[in-house]
Amino acid sequence: MLQDGRILAPLDVTAFDEKVYRELLSVSEATARELASRLGCGLARLVGALDRLRARGLVSRLSGRPRRYAAAEPDVALETLIRDREQGLARLRTAAAEMTVLFRSERAGQAGAVEIVTGRDEVARRFLRLQHAVREDMRMLDRPPYVLAATNPVEPGALQRGVRWRAVYAPEALEQPGALDDIHKMAALGEQARVTGGIPVKLAIADHDAALVSVHLEQATTEAALVYSSALLDALIQFFEFTWEQASPLGADPQSPLAEEDRRLLTLLLAGLKDDAIARQLGLSTRTMRRRMKHLMDLLGADNRFQAGAQATRRGWI
Repeated sequence: MLQDGRILAPLDVTAFDEKVYRELLSVSEATARELASRLGCGLARLVGALDRLRARGLVSRLSGRPRRYAAAEPDVALETLIRDREQGLARLRTAAAEMTVLFRSERAGQAGAVEIVTGRDEVARRFLRLQHAVREDMRMLDRPPYVLAATNPVEPGALQRGVRWRAVYAPEALEQPGALDDIHKMAALGEQARVTGGIPVKLAIADHDAALVSVHLEQATTEAALVYSSALLDALIQFFEFTWEQASPLGADPQSPLAEEDRRLLTLLLAGLKDDAIARQLGLSTRTMRRRMKHLMDLLGADNRFQAGAQATRRGWI
């Protein structure tokens, strides 16, 4: 028997209907009149509850006369209702994102294609809203400084929804403590990551609807421009795609013969990090890191680090 207390409210089951369902769970089967007597309620009210419970798949009506009813197994019936509710919430999220885009487009039509956002908290809030609104394609140019102190809380859910998430990281981003580990975790969930030097701005683009771009790189956490659908947004999208094509992949080929630490070493080297920064990311001394680098160069038949990175990329090892 279920514990006392109303637990089916999130599934839009009324308190009385839940009471009827609980009562049916305590018996193998019963007529409506028997249930009404057990619960001390009117027959018409009881029949109405049974009809609603049947519509939700929680109760079945047995054959024969008089009509008898039995409760469906909770683990099966409730799981079906929970799954339906989750699908409804997913549709609601999609609808909310679409309405948000419509709202922003209308505001953009009234106030122009660009809105200046000021203040660290407000920039962070708009950044999160932009990611929540994305439906299909998220594009990002990532480099310090950051508005969010921790790992992006929105990305895992977006990837689970099937959003295509592409990020190009500046070498400076990979120097942050734990950065490469976080990128690999997101890559395991579906993020496509690349790296290149010389990224001039911080940029996040949600579909073809809106983009958040830093205004002053030194003050990227306190001032940004929110760009709505316009020729300017089209130009930002083209700039991202150009940068994406020029960048080097950060993911590792699972068929690579290199050990995981060696792949990470080459990835950081290719990203342009200095020896000390690479050693910190790998938790090695600079001397040990250089010794491993020399071994990799010999393995790849490379005379210098640039050739080592190029050879490893050509062979699909990183």
